[in-house]
Parts: sequence; C-alpha cells; structure tokens
Amino acid sequence: MSHQEHRQQAADGIRCAIITVSDTRTPETDTSGRLMQDALTQAGHAVHAYCIVEDEPDDIRRLLRHHIQDADTDAVLLSGGTGLSPRDGTYEVVRDCLEKELTGFGELFRYLSYDQIGAAAMMSRATAGVAKGTVIVSMPGSSAAVRLAMEKLILPELAHMAHIAGG
Repeated sequence: MSHQEHRQQAADGIRCAIITVSDTRTPETDTSGRLMQDALTQAGHAVHAYCIVEDEPDDIRRLLRHHIQDADTDAVLLSGGTGLSPRDGTYEVVRDCLEKELTGFGELFRYLSYDQIGAAAMMSRATAGVAKGTVIVSMPGSSAAVRLAMEKLILPELAHMAHIAGG
C-alpha cells in the first residue's frame, strides 16, 4: 500500500463497534466507552455500534461474533474484563474468536503501562487480533488504560490494520 493509499484509507475512516464489558457500568458512568467513542470520531472513524454487556462469556461471545460477521464493521474495540478476577472472561472469549493474534499489542500495552502503574502492568491480559477480516482489540476497562491504548497504539495504526486485515 502506498503512502497515499494509506492516507486515503485513514481519511475514509474505519467503521467501529465498541463493547464495554462491565457488571456495573451504565451509559452514564461508562467513561472508558465514551473516551473510545470520542477518540475514534475525532480521528475520523465511525462508531456505528456501542453497548455495555455484563461479564458473561456467552453474552460477550454472541455480541463479538455478531460484529465480526457484520459487513459494516471493520474493527471491534472492547474494554473491561481483562484482569485476573474470577468474573474477568473477556480475554478467553476474544482469544477463542481470533484467527490471528497480534501478540505485539499486549506486549506493547503492558510495556507502556509499566511506566504508569509499575509491576501491576503484568496483570493485564490486553490482546488484539483479526477474525474474518475484522480487527479486534481488547483492553482493560480503566479510563487511563483506554486512553493509553487509544493514543499510543490503536489510533496510530487502526486504519492500517483494518486495511491489511480486510485484504
């Protein structure tokens, strides 16, 4: 892909779905979901779906598969459910849906997180990959983690990843 084609892809925007995984958040209290929506739209991408789902693996899986199969979705961004608590099941669901895992995303996210939260960064199970041409990114639910992932990793490469993943 030439630099001009890459710039055109970025200008066209990526069609995104946002999923917040939480047992307690509402649309009014979901600051991480709002942060993702704002960052994506300010970068010229389209957010055509947003929802909050409880941390129930079957519910997360059903919603994720719906967006993977939706021809109008280029990328699905999830926040929440990536930690170590017994209710945190997002990682397992995402991992099972991926055809290709981008291990570098989780590695870089934990590396960058270390500067902010120290050794606790190792407890994040942030991950990313591709399923059926759809980019999937799963990050922790805290606003600081979402901001870090969006600013440093996702927004700089989302258009490029979506173009490559979509063939």
